[in-house]
Amino acid sequence: YAIPLPTVEGIIRIQRDEFDRLLAKENPVIEYGGREYQLRHLGLYLGLGPSRIAEGQDRVPIVLVQAGENSTALIADEMLDSREIVVKPIGGQLASIRGISGATILGDGRIVVILDVGALVRMKPRSPEEVAVAEPESRQPLALVVDDSITMRRVTQRLLERNDLRVMTAKDGVEAVGVLRDHHPDIILLDIEMPRMDGYEFATHVRNNADTVDIPIIMITSRVSENHKARAIELGVNDYLGKPYQEDVLLEAVRQLLDTEAADVGA
Repeated sequence: YAIPLPTVEGIIRIQRDEFDRLLAKENPVIEYGGREYQLRHLGLYLGLGPSRIAEGQDRVPIVLVQAGENSTALIADEMLDSREIVVKPIGGQLASIRGISGATILGDGRIVVILDVGALVRMKPRSPEEVAVAEPESRQPLALVVDDSITMRRVTQRLLERNDLRVMTAKDGVEAVGVLRDHHPDIILLDIEMPRMDGYEFATHVRNNADTVDIPIIMITSRVSENHKARAIELGVNDYLGKPYQEDVLLEAVRQLLDTEAADVGA
């Protein structure tokens, strides 16, 4: 889903313990800028159920929407980025649904519905019981793909998403460090040659941070010499694949590392 920026009063990120404390209240409210906002799950307005916040996520993104007595702080699963888009017209059937103002098509072909959040927050959100959405047996793992090639990012993202992983991407180590501030991926797929911060430097950052030290890393690179591989392993990289990778080999490596991580957590 996309939300037009002019309809958003602000975006804040609150600490996880503060978020959990607020949600424990019967009618949670956030005070910001001298105004009170009702704390509500965006998914309950859309019939999707409460947002699913990853267990290791330290800060929770909140979208503030001003609508008089209905001013609301909306909880989302995650927020990706802001971008300029071309709004596409929608057919009569969708146009009749309250809370939808249009749609757009992303560069990779995905269709994104544009929400009229002002109209949404004036509606009564459905309770989790009314939504009656079956909870998945387990949370989909989150993968972070770090590569300066947009083609590699998209190809790898599509492959992983087809195999039941959620995916976030970054074009270099600096952008990936920013992702780690708000998200805790279950696995990282990492290139070496990137601007600003290369794969070796980012792997070092991950292994030197107490919050990320245990995240499995697969390095995927055109540098396939033994020297490059040895350096990566010395830094704590878990697996090392050459480009172009074979899809089944990458998927098997991802599954093995995720299974190992799950076993370690269970133990």
